[in-house]
Amino acid sequence: MGSKYADLNQILPEIVSIRHDLHANPELGYEETRTSRLIQSKLKSWGIEHVGGLAGGTGVLARIPSTGGGSSTVALRADIDALPIVEETGLEYASTTKGRMHACGHDGHTSILLAAAHVLSQEPKRPNEILLIFQPAEEGGAGGKKMCDDGVLDGRVLGGTVDQIYGLHGFPYGQVGEVSTRVGPLLAAATQLKILVHGKGAHAAQPHRGIDPVVVASHLVIALQTIASRSVDPLDSVVVTIGKVDIGVAHNVISELATLNGTLRTLLDETNAAAIAAIERIVTKTAEAFGATAEVLWETIPYPVTRNHPEATARFREIAAGHLGAEHVHEEPHPSMGGEDFSFYGQRVPACFFFLGLRPEGQATYPNLHAPTFDFNDSAIPTGVELMCELALTKL
Repeated sequence: MGSKYADLNQILPEIVSIRHDLHANPELGYEETRTSRLIQSKLKSWGIEHVGGLAGGTGVLARIPSTGGGSSTVALRADIDALPIVEETGLEYASTTKGRMHACGHDGHTSILLAAAHVLSQEPKRPNEILLIFQPAEEGGAGGKKMCDDGVLDGRVLGGTVDQIYGLHGFPYGQVGEVSTRVGPLLAAATQLKILVHGKGAHAAQPHRGIDPVVVASHLVIALQTIASRSVDPLDSVVVTIGKVDIGVAHNVISELATLNGTLRTLLDETNAAAIAAIERIVTKTAEAFGATAEVLWETIPYPVTRNHPEATARFREIAAGHLGAEHVHEEPHPSMGGEDFSFYGQRVPACFFFLGLRPEGQATYPNLHAPTFDFNDSAIPTGVELMCELALTKL
């Protein structure tokens, strides 16, 4: 069954081709020069006004004016960066750059917003001003904050102060043709941390002459888990994960330094402050107990909670139910502890972020986000495009 948007039916093969091209040529945050050029080339060929060079160089903002003199502005956002993951999909259009992969579906998000731009530019009745935000560096680089700082929401770039903003994310747990969201916290605040443990080097056969940072690091990894189990209300949510440990240069050497990289995720400001204090205390005091020293470095810009505005979310639900049927619009019962820099937009204007189902009908599971076997499902593109268009074309 074709889309109600005739233009989408015609352009869909090109959009799928664009998605595969983006997937084969992934670029990390703030390095998305090829991706940015492709976006701008398409917008230019379609006659859509746009500005590049945002958020440090690769961000793009496009504007599609109202045809009815409407003064309200709806913004739609997509992220464009990839991840440092080695792809294992075996696809014909798999990454051509080893160690780089679109494992979070941003190639799909970008393609959906490009398709929406083309469809919206062809619609004769547009009651709202429409801004389309193609944002770099969502994966830890806080590109959303830089886009906001550059003025994409307040009219400093292409005019039009944004009244509401919407974004989507591919969702492996949802079925194609279905969407889900919730009012209030949808995704957690996320803070990246690095722990440096300073020991004393020695020969592995003479451990008494050194201070082993491996031992200290091992105790730290375990001790940090007591924050969730013993320092925070069991009905609250906190995650402290150490995802990377770098220690040593040889099997028979006690190193002088251990480096631990991890993430802190919370839903409440007071829990975040308490967890930060607990991490600092556990790290410094545990190291001290072994005669070592340690420090915590809070890296990059912390991501706030992705919080959905009640009015914007109610509008999304009404539009999505009218287009897909209420049975295909679901409530997320709990926030996810994943993080998103769409949160920076939601701090400034009413926002709604929603999940777009990727799992094929009749299939029990689908590869998870950030997995080396993940690939955005092309079958989900029409639903994403249509909802973006409906959100833009329904008068505020």
